[in-house]
Amino acid sequence: MVAPVRPMIYTTSVASVYPQYVAKAERKGRTKAEVDEILRWLTGYDQHALEARLDDRTDFETFFAEAPHLNPARRSITGSICGVRIEAMEDSVMKEIRFLDKLIDELAKGKPMTKILRND
Repeated sequence: MVAPVRPMIYTTSVASVYPQYVAKAERKGRTKAEVDEILRWLTGYDQHALEARLDDRTDFETFFAEAPHLNPARRSITGSICGVRIEAMEDSVMKEIRFLDKLIDELAKGKPMTKILRND
């Protein structure tokens, strides 16, 4: 029996993608602080722990598996990323990564932080 192949993004460090999240936000007039706020809201890491994970080059799978408190409101994030409906995804790690992608997209599209963080 052959073990299923894990997507490469699982073993990719969050730190290697983080600058792209920040650049996407900044191109649209948003800030690194807002990207960090999204990451903290989604995972429960405080700023110090988030920075430590980035410095340690933690991969996405570990980043989400060891998150202090995945926000239950993240389940209200819906829509498509790369043509795939987030709510239809079964793979939990990929779903968490796509939740993050969707939140960064919303930030870049100019949505208010209260809406992005599902505080409405």
